Amino acid sequence: MKIIITGPTGMIGLALIKLLKDEHELTLITRPNSRNNKKIPKHHNIQIIECDNSQLLSLKDKIKGDIFFHLAWSNTYGFKNRNNVYSQEKNIQYTLDATKLAYYSGCNVFVGAGSQAELGVHNTKLTDKTPVNPTTGYGIAKYTAGKLSKLLSDELGIKHCWTRILSVYGPGDTHSMICSLITSALNNEEFDTTDAKQVWNYIYSEDCANALYEIAINGKHGECYLIAGEEEKTLKEYILSVCEQINPEYQVNFGKREYNPDQVMYMSADISKLKKDTPFKIKYTFNKGIGKTIEWIKKINNLN
Repeated sequence: MKIIITGPTGMIGLALIKLLKDEHELTLITRPNSRNNKKIPKHHNIQIIECDNSQLLSLKDKIKGDIFFHLAWSNTYGFKNRNNVYSQEKNIQYTLDATKLAYYSGCNVFVGAGSQAELGVHNTKLTDKTPVNPTTGYGIAKYTAGKLSKLLSDELGIKHCWTRILSVYGPGDTHSMICSLITSALNNEEFDTTDAKQVWNYIYSEDCANALYEIAINGKHGECYLIAGEEEKTLKEYILSVCEQINPEYQVNFGKREYNPDQVMYMSADISKLKKDTPFKIKYTFNKGIGKTIEWIKKINNLN
C-alpha cells in the first residue's frame, strides 16, 4: 500500500515508519529545512517531501496514497504554547487541509492523532463514555479538529478514524519526564521530582504505532479510539523501574518539587473498544520498552 504521513519525525511518526517501511511505500511530509529530517532512515520505500503545514493543499496533484496518517501538530509542549489560541486554531485548519489532501491523493482512510487532553481532567479510568471537557487550548483544538475532520470525511466519502493517545515513551522522545530521567541517571546528575504518587499508564511508541496501523486497517468509520498501555502504576514505581535498569544505586530526589496547580493525579484508559474492533495487542511491557529507550538515548548521546 501507499501511505502518507504528516509529522513523521516525532516519536510516534518514527515508530510508524519503522513498522511500515519494509512492506509499504511511504510518503513523508516534513517541515522545510527541519533538522529533525535527519532522524528519518534511508530506505528505498521512503519518499520525503518538504512542505509547511500551511501549504499542504499545494501537494494535491503531486502525491498518491491509500492511507493518510495525520500526526503533525504545532505548539504541543509547554503551557503557553498549548494555550496559544491562534496557533491552535491554525492546527485545526491544517487538519482539515490534511483531510482534503487525503481525498485528493486518492486515500480511502484518514487517521488523526488526537489526545487524552480532549477529555480534560478525570480521576477515573478514561473510557468511551467519559465526558468530553477539555481545559486547554490544545485539548479544545484537538477535539474540534477531530469532529470537523470527521464531518469533512463524511462529505468526501473517506473512512475517518480519530484517536485519543495517552502517555507515550520510546526512541525519539526528547521532551518527557521519562527522557529527562534517563538522561540524568545515565550522567549521574541530580533529578528532582514530586513525591510521584500519580497513578499513570504508559504505552511504548512501537505499540502506539501498531495501534494506529490496526485502526487504519480495521477501525470503523467515525469511531474514536483510546490508545494506551495496560499497566497501571504510580509514577514513583515507573521511575524506580527506570533507575533499576540504569543504576540501582542512583537516587532520585523525590518530593523536591511541588505538584503543578493543575496536576493530573490519575491517568489511565480502557482500550477494550480498540481491542474489540482490531486485532491490536500490547507487545511491550514497560520494562522491555524502557530498555530499548535507554539504549537509544545512550546512542544519541554517545554514552555506549
